[in-house]
Amino acid sequence: MAGPERVPLGLRLARAAKAVSRAFDDALAEAGGSRPTWLVLVSLRNLPLASQRELADAIGIRGPTLTHHLDVMESAGLVTRRRDPGNRRAQLVELTGAGDAMYFRLHDAVTAFDQRLRRGIPAPAAAEIERYLDRLRDNVTK
Repeated sequence: MAGPERVPLGLRLARAAKAVSRAFDDALAEAGGSRPTWLVLVSLRNLPLASQRELADAIGIRGPTLTHHLDVMESAGLVTRRRDPGNRRAQLVELTGAGDAMYFRLHDAVTAFDQRLRRGIPAPAAAEIERYLDRLRDNVTK
């Protein structure tokens, strides 16, 4: 008599990724943000004055999707946009004081979430998990 069928690694990973992704989004929402807001804020901390194209490339999303997120963030006073004097077709984006404050609030939430995610996993094992996750990604993208 055969035992229960083994769950394929891809399905197990997809289930874990979905649960972690939802919990991460919930942690950001509790801090007053969202994943797109966090990604834009992190990118603008690394590129303090960036064109929308540079931001979209850094985040890995399409221009129209970024425009939607920036519209929301600009309405909330987190970022400003202005024309690039050297290229009138390009928009430059930068953080406001409120955007900087939101970055630190979300950074605290991200740090706490990372600690929660690593709970009960020794540092060497966590480093090994990171290497395996990178390998899994590479196995399907290269």
